Amino acid sequence: MVSQEEINEHSLYCLKIFSAVFYGVASFMITVVNKTVLTSYEFPSFQVLGIGQMVATIVLLFAAKKLRIVTFPGLELGTFRKIFPLPLIYIGNMFFGLGGTKQLSLPMFTALRRFSILMTMILELYILGIKPSFSVQFSVYLMIIGAIVAAMNDLAFNMRGYIFIFLNNFFTATNGVYMKKKLDSKELGKYGLMFYNSLFMIVPATLFAYYSGDLDAAYNYKYWDDLLFLIQFVLSCVMGFILSYSVILCTLYNSALTTTIIGTLKNICVTYLGMVIGGDYIFSWVNFIGINVSVLGSLLYTYVTFKRKEATSYSPLPTNDKQTKLEIV
Repeated sequence: MVSQEEINEHSLYCLKIFSAVFYGVASFMITVVNKTVLTSYEFPSFQVLGIGQMVATIVLLFAAKKLRIVTFPGLELGTFRKIFPLPLIYIGNMFFGLGGTKQLSLPMFTALRRFSILMTMILELYILGIKPSFSVQFSVYLMIIGAIVAAMNDLAFNMRGYIFIFLNNFFTATNGVYMKKKLDSKELGKYGLMFYNSLFMIVPATLFAYYSGDLDAAYNYKYWDDLLFLIQFVLSCVMGFILSYSVILCTLYNSALTTTIIGTLKNICVTYLGMVIGGDYIFSWVNFIGINVSVLGSLLYTYVTFKRKEATSYSPLPTNDKQTKLEIV
């Protein structure tokens, strides 16, 4: 006879797996589409593409709320205080991620993104009080070593791209940790976080794009009459919404570190596909070996994270009973 506790445990496990796979697929799709738009079609402004993703998120969630498909609290004077600093982290994560995608080849982009995992692990320890197991730490360090080896022999080195990626790593790590904290408080819910993140930052982002000249560059872009480009541009904007939702869902049912590492697991596909699309990857054996070592670390983490029947509860911060975490290691 199966007990209710075993049924609940199985359901939670299925939600963990589904949310992780959903995030991985969404993250893979948007990386490939963004790379095609920004590199293959040479779209001049990653800032405008980011604004398009924010607009899509606002419109889709607003329509869904009106149709009573989703619910989230209305705008109040204290809403910004409840969500802060997520809007700033959100826009930094989006813009530097798109900028890095434009500046670097996909294999190097994915290798350098591994550093966000190390940052997330450190932030989880000091902000959420979560200490990862030895096996998790070992797999993360293996990924970092591989990324360093790959970067040491990057024949298409781009300093601006490297700076963008490391800033993107920082914002990804802080976004995952603070998102977990905000979801635990249950003040705005996952849809409210997505909606107000975009709503609060769309005006500053548009003003910045205007004064930097990116709006003019995008307006005068030569392929606006190309149907295939338009389809991919709109798909990129909509995928921005889907990715944001998948990040929140994965963080809700897993942890900030798991969400970050799943984002790198999809890079196994992106890494090898990126060697043939975009046209900006230069092969060398040292670089290739480093990338594969990093991929091996990703696979090892997946194994130790989702191995069944080994769920252990991390100790929460003693001052907040709502911060209890459950991690499979």
